[in-house]
Amino acid sequence: MEKIKEAFAEKLLAVKAIKLQPNDPFTWASGWKSPIYTDNRQTLAYPSLRSFVKQELVHLVHTEFPEAEAVAGVATGAIAQGALVADELELPYCYVRPKPKDHGMGNQIEGTLPEGAKVVVIEDLISTGGSSLKAVDALRKAGFEVVGMVASYTYGFPVAEEAFKAANVRLVTLSDYEHTTAIAAKTGYIKEEDLAVLAEWRKSPDTWKQE
Repeated sequence: MEKIKEAFAEKLLAVKAIKLQPNDPFTWASGWKSPIYTDNRQTLAYPSLRSFVKQELVHLVHTEFPEAEAVAGVATGAIAQGALVADELELPYCYVRPKPKDHGMGNQIEGTLPEGAKVVVIEDLISTGGSSLKAVDALRKAGFEVVGMVASYTYGFPVAEEAFKAANVRLVTLSDYEHTTAIAAKTGYIKEEDLAVLAEWRKSPDTWKQE
């Protein structure tokens, strides 16, 4: 699993699905300053990488959640990834919106799953875990059993780890921030001294470089 985490992190950096700028930080929608920007949807543009992500997510579902009877993707980032996984597994599929639609049928869950099905949730990126766990909550309220979540990537924030623990949701990921920064330093993408700065951000992302 360590080799997969390293390999995927390297692939994400190569296609600029992940960008690291410790000295010129990004500003997230939340207002947080961040040395990293992640957009896993970039992987969909590259057939070989798209296939790699699909097969490795499928492998995680097979090994970690073999009891899964259906797949749910978290909108919008994991809609495509979830569909690819469900197709490969030949399982029913739905995706979950952040909130119910304000028109039409008012659906939050799009798609029809077997009643009471055991569902594995597919996510592309875990930051604080809030939006991911909203999807879990919606599925549980609809009568489904969430057996766990498989995500492409996580920043590994302590707040997210606590949130998943409190919600009793087991999370497994293809790669993470720790492996990305290590690979970035090893390949010369960043300088060795940047690692300390990157580690500080993850400890307290909400206050890092805030004026």
